[in-house]
Amino acid sequence: MNEEILKKVKRIEITTKKLMDEFMSGGYKSHFKGQGVQFSEHRTYTPGDDIRHIDWKVSARSKEPLLKQYEEERELSVFIIADFSASQEFGSQNLSKKELVTQLGSMIAYAANLSGDKIGVLFVTNKVKKTIIPKKGKNHVLRIIHDFLNFSTEPGGTDLKGAFEEARRVLKHSGIVFVISDFHAENYERNLKQLSRKNDVVAIRIQDPREQSLPFNGVFEIEHPETGKRIEINSGSSDFKKHTEEWITKFNSKSKQALEFSGVETLTIKTNDDYTEALVHFFKRRKQKK
Repeated sequence: MNEEILKKVKRIEITTKKLMDEFMSGGYKSHFKGQGVQFSEHRTYTPGDDIRHIDWKVSARSKEPLLKQYEEERELSVFIIADFSASQEFGSQNLSKKELVTQLGSMIAYAANLSGDKIGVLFVTNKVKKTIIPKKGKNHVLRIIHDFLNFSTEPGGTDLKGAFEEARRVLKHSGIVFVISDFHAENYERNLKQLSRKNDVVAIRIQDPREQSLPFNGVFEIEHPETGKRIEINSGSSDFKKHTEEWITKFNSKSKQALEFSGVETLTIKTNDDYTEALVHFFKRRKQKK
């Protein structure tokens, strides 16, 4: 890594350690249901045991009723789906949406490593571009952070549907999935719902304030980030203002409905938010619900 990248990695390490030390001591396992259970051993059935746990095949061979015993998995698989489509290049604040995706993804990856869990990432643009299988280790997480810091956006839409299908294929056991995206995508609801049936999924919706309230003060040229098409608009016209407000309302409503249908928890973070504090409040809220 070059010196500039190393400096960025160091800042991510410092911020994440502070987050873990102050607000998530002992890791973040208690904040999630995604630990799951795994088979441990058989034991003899005793009156009062739940008969649903009887292993009938083994019991038939041993000629006595035996129950399956389970224990909590000792490690989690944490998986990040990171949206690097062209719309993430937009930014009217100190950070672009792409930079916010990078910071959040890197922090979550480093937190997983500190907690001793496996961490994997899927980078998606107009298609699934790269998948890093969940593994453990300092070198593995440094490779992930390096990829976050160097990954380039691509023109075109966002294939969240394909990303969720790929995540289901990669994740053999239940885990935690963070989807970091602006959710400018189509027809992903059912695939996200399927992913959330087996995994604890958190949708981190990235926004820029100017996407919710555009400046209406004159004529200027804009370029669609995902198609490259350039058009001249008069932002002061009442027709443009009405059309823009209707589009924003429709998109927000559609996006909310899609995530609610999918049954996932949603955290919205804007490019002018304190994203570390936003994560802190999110984890605190989850802990209070348990």
